[in-house]
Amino acid sequence: MVAANVPAPAGDRQPGSFQAGLRGPQGEFLPEVDVTARPVWRLLVRGVGLFLPEWRVSPEAMQVVGGRTALTPPVYLDGGTGFGLQLRLRRRRRGLQPDREIYVRGREDQSFGIVIAGPSAAVGSRVVDAAALVRYGRRLIFQELYDPAAGRTLPAAMRAVRSMEGAVLLDRAAGVGLCAEVDRATGAARCPLAIRFEAGRPAASGPGASVHTYALGSWLAQSVSSHT
Repeated sequence: MVAANVPAPAGDRQPGSFQAGLRGPQGEFLPEVDVTARPVWRLLVRGVGLFLPEWRVSPEAMQVVGGRTALTPPVYLDGGTGFGLQLRLRRRRRGLQPDREIYVRGREDQSFGIVIAGPSAAVGSRVVDAAALVRYGRRLIFQELYDPAAGRTLPAAMRAVRSMEGAVLLDRAAGVGLCAEVDRATGAARCPLAIRFEAGRPAASGPGASVHTYALGSWLAQSVSSHT
């Protein structure tokens, strides 16, 4: 685990450090070629638009991070599973019912994603990592789609759970968010994106301020390779 900082002003950055945004060797901007085409990014954009309409998600506000990047708690970075949240819970929080929205992609081969807006403690774990967020997202999808009084809804609910490819958590009170992505071929889950924003309201720049997005460098490298 390491301590997320909001990107330092350009003049304070040291040579060789990660810069805000993805830049090519000539300074060209690259995220729109890769990150913005990923389902988990689109899920984040939709979730922020629905639950945090005073904010916006922009590739220009992205910072690529690696193992040596300092992050401000509760966000941390694990080399194997990506970002996570280390919560300070005095006791387990039960009965929390965050808002949620389920999204379906495709027609014949459907995939599902869910955006969860509420306290991170609703996940029910002191450490909210990729596995915990995916597990919680699947549980909510099942609860939404399965009606115990209508047994015929069970197969569809189970298919949706198995087909979930992304989960986004937006904790307005804490000013943080987490995005999990599931590899449908292997079932492996990780959190390649995390966000931070001023809790409660946009920054002094007014409505439409961009959230600070953190992207896992190794994930981006693999994504670029898969598109070339």
